[in-house]
Amino acid sequence: MTHQSKDSMLPAKLAIAVSGGGRSLANFIARSQSVSEFQVAAVIASTPNCRGVSIAREHGIPVFVGDFVKDADVTAHALEEWLLSQNIDWIVLAGFIKRFPVLKPWQHRLINIHPALLPEFGGKGMYGDRVHAAVLAAGRDVSGATVHFVNDHYDEGAIIAQAVVPVLPSDDTHSLADRVFAAECKLYPEVMRRLINGTLPLPSGAIERYNHERL
Repeated sequence: MTHQSKDSMLPAKLAIAVSGGGRSLANFIARSQSVSEFQVAAVIASTPNCRGVSIAREHGIPVFVGDFVKDADVTAHALEEWLLSQNIDWIVLAGFIKRFPVLKPWQHRLINIHPALLPEFGGKGMYGDRVHAAVLAAGRDVSGATVHFVNDHYDEGAIIAQAVVPVLPSDDTHSLADRVFAAECKLYPEVMRRLINGTLPLPSGAIERYNHERL
């Protein structure tokens, strides 16, 4: 593990965990070309046929596929060994919808993004359009994305940073999802860059808040 410091020239190695289309994975791969702090060194998938696996293989990135439900304990052990063999520094959940094991070597370097402003609209089963539908049903005038540490409970890890976007009167779940995802694409790589270079998290558990237009 490289554990890049502020003075190190070696990029930290990220393992990106995916369950579906891999849009966030593609975004991280693209961003890694223009930043010095990280590289996408591995991909973890909960299904062998998701688009994220294809994207990884197109870029020559090693892939681990495991059953995180029926064989969760066996998968966790095999995954830990594999990640160690790949010298992974950070695990980044990007559209991973299964419960991810908190592996001891990465218990403080396991990060997730949620498509709403936690602590609202989170928890088990709250992902994808379900989140945006709940925001609209609640009549909120803002939503956004939250980057947080991962613990043993869905969406309850310490919040690191949030990006706020408006909810428009004309929004449906799809238009709101598109706006939030656009903010995620800027927020997530920026937060990872700052976690690696040591400028996040903020002291005393403070949350870094971004306006989506200033990211």
